[in-house]
Formats: sequence, C-alpha cells, structure tokens
Amino acid sequence: MNSNSNSGDNATGGGGHGTNGWRGSHGLMLARAALTRLMEPSDLPGMALIRVLGPEEALDFIRSSHTTHPGLEQEVTEVLQDAGTQRWDGLGAALERWRPRLADLAPERDLATVERLGGRLLVPEDPRWPSGLADLELAAPIALWCRGTAPAIPAQERCIAVVGSRDSTSYGANVTAEITHSLVQRGFTVVSGGAYGIDANAHRGALSATAAGPLDGSGRPQPGTIAVMAGGVDRFYPSGNDELLRTIAERGLVVAEVPPGTNPTRYRFLQRNRLIAALCQVTVVVEARWRSGALNTARHAEMLSRMVGAVPGSVYSANSAGCHRLLRDGAAVCVTDASDVAELAGGAGENLGTEQPVEAALYDGLGTSDLLLLDALPLRTATTVEKLCVVAGLSPATVLSGLGRLESLGLAQRSGGGWKRKGQ
Repeated sequence: MNSNSNSGDNATGGGGHGTNGWRGSHGLMLARAALTRLMEPSDLPGMALIRVLGPEEALDFIRSSHTTHPGLEQEVTEVLQDAGTQRWDGLGAALERWRPRLADLAPERDLATVERLGGRLLVPEDPRWPSGLADLELAAPIALWCRGTAPAIPAQERCIAVVGSRDSTSYGANVTAEITHSLVQRGFTVVSGGAYGIDANAHRGALSATAAGPLDGSGRPQPGTIAVMAGGVDRFYPSGNDELLRTIAERGLVVAEVPPGTNPTRYRFLQRNRLIAALCQVTVVVEARWRSGALNTARHAEMLSRMVGAVPGSVYSANSAGCHRLLRDGAAVCVTDASDVAELAGGAGENLGTEQPVEAALYDGLGTSDLLLLDALPLRTATTVEKLCVVAGLSPATVLSGLGRLESLGLAQRSGGGWKRKGQ
C-alpha cells in the first residue's frame, strides 16, 4: 500500500487529533490496529482510503475535523472504480460510519491484550504476511490478529481449508478426521473456522496427527491447524469449542481480522469465509446442506481461482446435498481421501445468543448495511438509533432507512421509542 503524502498533508491539515504522537517505530502498527476497530471487514471505501493515504494518514484524516476533501475523494473514487465499485456515497457518508467509533479507539490496549494472550498483530508490511491475501485485492484485511505459538501462517501452497455443516453426521465426522489427520502427516496445515461439526472435526483430526505439528519446506515447525474466527481472538466462539480453540492456540494459530473484544456477527462470519479461501491452495467441502454457509467459502475459493474439492455422500442425505450441487455444477472436483486433496494442491508435501445455526434464506437479499444493522439490533431490550450507529458503524441516515426495510420484512420492530430485533 502506497502513501500519498500530498493528499495526506491536505487532508489532515494542522492541529487535528491525528496519530502524530504515535509515529515512530510502531506507529504504523498502532494505526492499523486502530483501523481494524473503526472499519468492518471488506469496507471497500475504507480500504481505498488506506490505499491512497497509507494507514497512518488515513487514520489522521478520519480523526480530523474535515467532512470531505475534493482531491482525496476523487482519488478514492478512482481506486474504487478500478476495483469494480462504480457508485458509492462519498467520503462524507463514510466518515459518518467511522467517526462514532473513534471514542472506543485504544490500539495500545488491544495490542497489549493480544500480547498478553501470547499473540501479535500481523500487518501487510511484515514479510511474513500471507501472499495469498493479495488475491483479495481491495478486500484484503487491514491486519490479522494472531494468537498462538506458530511463528507465521504457512505459505498458501501448504494450507488446505476443510469446511462443512455444523450439524455433521458420523460419516462426515469420520471422513473429515481421516482426511485432515493424513494431510498434516503429509506436511499440510488444515485451516477451518472453529465452528461445530465439520470445522471442529477438521481441527481435531489435524491436532491428532502430531503434537509438534508439521515442518515447512525449510524444516521449521508450522502449525498443524489454523482457526479463522469471526470475532476477537480473546473471545472463543462457539463456547462449546472453548477447549478445542485453546488447544489450537497452544499448538497452532487462532486468527481474526477484527480486534480483541469484538463479537462475531453474521456479516463477520460471511467475511471470515473469504479469508479461509484466500489463505489456502485448496478448499474441501466435506458435508454441506443445499444452502450451507460452507458453500459461501467454496464460492470465494472459486472466485479466487483456487481449487475446490467436495466429498460425495449418500444421495439420501440432506447433509451432502450441497456437495453434490458443487459436483453437478462443475464447481468442485470429487475427493475421497487425503491423496486426492494433495493432488489438487499440486502434491505439495443464526442466533448468536443461543449459538444455533440461522436459516440463511431468512436473510437472502439483504445488503451489507442491512446485515450490519440486523446484527446490531438487540433481541430483548430496545436500543436507540444513536447506539445502533456506533455498534453497526453506519451513519444515522443509513440506520433509519435500514430500520424501515427491516421492519417491512418483519425483522425489526419499534419498542418504547427504540428498536429491537423482531422475534423469529
């Protein structure tokens, strides 16, 4: 990412509440840590602003009193157009989304938290930054919060994603454990999302292969498994996998693009899937229902020109309908064991409160802002528009219009002068 010093000087002006006091050996680290709290994953205007100004100057501009900047707005627009975004609401609207979160910024605290947990913040300027994330282009993460003992995320060629349904069958669990155990023995790292079902079995199978983990091409230890989370690395989710995720942190890596203390939401789960796909050479779907979230990961992998494998199941099993759909559409190659997966890799050696899956069809057609707003709505006690702006990271106008849409869809309701989610 290149810093445009001219734009930065004009945008931040003088006497603003910038990061100048942070500048120094780790000023860039502090800026990226702060930006992960201000911006949601895949906030393309935010990524464009960072690309134009660099992280420190971008944070300075957000913290300044400016409401817009014509020259800067044009540069950001050009970056967005190059990325395929033809229309956007402008810097003013973006600033209305980011600035309500400025009061919560404490990057030193976040860095201290992850360090206390034995982790660190990995930034794109670090030579250990995974090269596969570049394929996400403008949607690449601002930084990665990593918790664990492994020195780095292995190269894309040595990472295999294994994903599937939360409500896996005994067949799916057994196949997953066998494949992942053997993949680690072959020198691969298994990447998944830490969820119930196939994800958990993928991590367990990888952990069972060896206590020390595989070695990379240089003979250095690499993690046997990596869990990519939708929330902060200090809040293991789901809670039923707490012990498993702690073991992964001790013997592998737990990774997130959102800072410590961040809750997982539906939107963040969907965005997490793109990271799993980008980090890996191959994505394997073991079991997936017709509308399973695992298919979202497979679609990301396909869009990134990664190989996708699907494990076939019984034609009578609804848990394998999604896998059969991938195979029927030619979106995946049939795989039945670790050797098939290694061949694909080129032979290299819901309701979050109850932690129940949410039927995806209910939220079909919702845009990004509406998903963020729905995630921010409380289930029991009503909240204000101002509070929703802070939690969702949206402007007041966007929140008000979104509440109207969600109300018409039966997903939100007015209550005592405030708003809450309508019970399903």
